[in-house]
Amino acid sequence: MPYIKKENRVKFQEALWKLGPEITCEGDLNYVITSLIHYELIKKGLTYQNVNNLIGALECAKLELYRMIAAPYEDTKIKENGSVSDLDK
Repeated sequence: MPYIKKENRVKFQEALWKLGPEITCEGDLNYVITSLIHYELIKKGLTYQNVNNLIGALECAKLELYRMIAAPYEDTKIKENGSVSDLDK
């Protein structure tokens, strides 16, 4: 869950604001995410548990993106363009 305390967010914001403009395509973003995962594994050790925990964090980040960004966007598009079929109701 990405909803950490506001005081803890501050330490990440400066780095993110510097890094963000440098990410110009999905490949760059994939590299940054993969590098962070590798850093965590180097720091914590390559064990099944650590790999499993990181996969869980990635999955939760994916689900949070869908829940907070994609689903509301899709709801807007349904209102604009209509449902695919009556099954959507």
